[in-house]
Amino acid sequence: MHAPVPQATAAELASPEAFREAFGLGLSRMLREHEDLGVHILVLANAAYEAGLWERLRGELEARHRLLDERVRLALRGGRRPRAPDDDLLVFLQLMAMGFEHVARRETRAADVWEVQFNPVRALRPPRASGQSVRGISAPYDVAAFNFNKPFLMREILWSGTLLGRAVDLFYNKFPFADLHGLLVPERERELPQFLTPEMHDFAWRLVQDLGATLPGVALAYNSYGAHASVNHLHFQLFLREAPLPVESAVFAHNGGDRPYPADCRAADDSLEAWLGIDELYARSCPYNLIYRPGRMLLLARRAQGGYPQPAWSGGLAWYEMAGGASVFSRDDYDAFSGRDMAAALHATRPA
Repeated sequence: MHAPVPQATAAELASPEAFREAFGLGLSRMLREHEDLGVHILVLANAAYEAGLWERLRGELEARHRLLDERVRLALRGGRRPRAPDDDLLVFLQLMAMGFEHVARRETRAADVWEVQFNPVRALRPPRASGQSVRGISAPYDVAAFNFNKPFLMREILWSGTLLGRAVDLFYNKFPFADLHGLLVPERERELPQFLTPEMHDFAWRLVQDLGATLPGVALAYNSYGAHASVNHLHFQLFLREAPLPVESAVFAHNGGDRPYPADCRAADDSLEAWLGIDELYARSCPYNLIYRPGRMLLLARRAQGGYPQPAWSGGLAWYEMAGGASVFSRDDYDAFSGRDMAAALHATRPA
């Protein structure tokens, strides 16, 4: 499954510095060009995640927040429904109740070998498909459901182009929980469901290796259908992180250490070996999460969403949680979170 890999030439992907600058410029441009609730929420959530973006965009965000707050209040007082999708309106009403000056920024700390982040803006995220109990490991693409071909989402694209011979769109993540966090959608107009094929697995394997030549720390993550994928439209989650994720720690057995990982985790250093692991899970109708790094993939087999006890601190155990990171939404949970909490949550996801 190996083939020569042409290098990506997009200027935005030429270095971490170029990518970070393009990321920030895109957010500023969106805020300047669009006055709707959805764009404001996206820019606010990304800025609240990263301190540099917050300092860069805070003034613009505060002015826009005041403008939108006034518009929503005037509409409601006049007996009119504000013009916005239901999801965006609900999120913004919560932000209004919170008050812009009280929007908390993301914090992170270690808990034993694990990682916990206080990410209160992400707590406002609508669950979409990730909050539903599902059967099976696939479902047909539904043009009427939320998908990445919706016209209003086109303004949320950070970068579009061709990588490894395939059309690719990189969307901002509206509620990020990783550095420079985007949603990478290959061949968007093919309307592919969230079901990984050998073709797309090989594309992801080669792409992360290619991007790794200019973007140290690049990774792709994947939530299968039934593993808290929020959109049934084929996509990967791209982020930059040079420090290892907890699941990548040398203390764990799948990395050569002597400590067993609480969840079912396997490592593969070859694309074909990695695919055979995925295919074996398909034969068992077992959902999974993936982490792609250059030359390596971690495969996390797990129970389907809704099929295991969900910890009170969690909005759902997707790839980040399965990789040993906890996103918590209250200060009390953040302060009290322990390594035992993470280990217990991961152990509960083990397939029967």
